Amino acid sequence: MRDLNYQLKQLCHRNRDGSHSTQANRAKILYLVANQLQEMGYRGMGVRSLKPKHVEALSQRWISEELAPGTIKNRMNCLRWWATKVNRANVVARTNDYYGIPDRQLVGQVSKAQQLTDAALQNIADPYVRMSLELQQAFGLRREEAIKFIPSYADQGDFICLKASWTKGGKARQVPILNQSQRDVLDRAHRLAGQRSLIPEEKTFIQQLRLYERQTTKAGLSKLHGLRHYYAQQRYQALTGWAAPAVGGPSLKQLNAKEREKDHQVRLIVSAELGHFRKEIVAVYLAL
Repeated sequence: MRDLNYQLKQLCHRNRDGSHSTQANRAKILYLVANQLQEMGYRGMGVRSLKPKHVEALSQRWISEELAPGTIKNRMNCLRWWATKVNRANVVARTNDYYGIPDRQLVGQVSKAQQLTDAALQNIADPYVRMSLELQQAFGLRREEAIKFIPSYADQGDFICLKASWTKGGKARQVPILNQSQRDVLDRAHRLAGQRSLIPEEKTFIQQLRLYERQTTKAGLSKLHGLRHYYAQQRYQALTGWAAPAVGGPSLKQLNAKEREKDHQVRLIVSAELGHFRKEIVAVYLAL
């Protein structure tokens, strides 16, 4: 292992900021960064060798590769984290505009929603992975939330309560239980997990996450964030009475004043249930 790869691995090991998935993703990105710096001729680097020229070279490479703006910004966040941890924060410019990185597209142009069929679920061998997928679809949960889910804690009768330690950004939230289908999913989760989470006793979160990734890939399931899109669109229609723009419903411009106010309130509700707490982000799921 090259010096930079090893030192970045140790840096991540000593600084465990964020959730398990955040830490794993950061480590993966920094490993990629180390390899790309090597490929571009920057050899013999250590963690304190990071300079503005390295950041510039990386950012321009990613732009030239036409990566999604969100992908580039995630990588820039990892560079800033690296620089901060070695007391070299000024090496990376404070704004992405400095590097010419385009803005992230926050408005969904077409629906990315998807549903799980019974046939697809039957292709998942592990019952805990299968249960996590069902919870993702029923309540619009993120993958990590559905893996860490403890039914005996979460089930509050009329709603589920998600612990801060399960969620992105560490914000606890509640999601309503509105129909028999959701109740059936929860009842099955209770029977499977008992008083534990949907991580088997003999496994760590990371081990269960890797199993989830292997089994969903083997079953041909991808872009499972689409389950959250489906939940958001279903909730929007149930609360407004009309379909979301992403699935052929009226755009914001086509609504009258009373309908616009209703749209505004519903987007706040859906945003909170998804764990974003910002109405603007919901445009990714619903469009405008």
